Amino acid sequence: MQDFRADTVLDDMDRAILRVLQRHGRMTHAELSERVNLSPSACHRRVQRLEQAGVIRDYVALLNPRAVERVTTVFVEIKLQGQSDEILDAFEKAVARVPDVLECHLMAGTADYLLKVVARDSEDFARIHRQHLARLPGVAQMQSSFALKTVFKTTALPV
Repeated sequence: MQDFRADTVLDDMDRAILRVLQRHGRMTHAELSERVNLSPSACHRRVQRLEQAGVIRDYVALLNPRAVERVTTVFVEIKLQGQSDEILDAFEKAVARVPDVLECHLMAGTADYLLKVVARDSEDFARIHRQHLARLPGVAQMQSSFALKTVFKTTALPV
């Protein structure tokens, strides 16, 4: 993964390419160039530049949660025992190793961190909680909220 170069300037054509690729990442350069009304070679050069600048970080396959038996989403608020660099670093390193945690955000507000966890069901989440979350360093308190339904979800950023 390429680091983002802050001096990268995006024009309207770059943004059009990014909008299409966020929704259809397997599209060929020929198909993409047709969609954004640009020659294939110019489109290919722009995509390469966006990749090299770190604007395009990666290409991934988005899986159907039902197909991989991860239909339960749980949001876990974590409060730590303190805010020292050592406590924060230890927690962040440990939580990054929990395979069921999809996202971890350092928060402002009542919780120090917000985790997005996926599980097969509530019993599987209990296992994840016992084996992983309860053992995270520096945790003073946890509160879990189960998502009942995903109303809207996207990976596409507004560009």
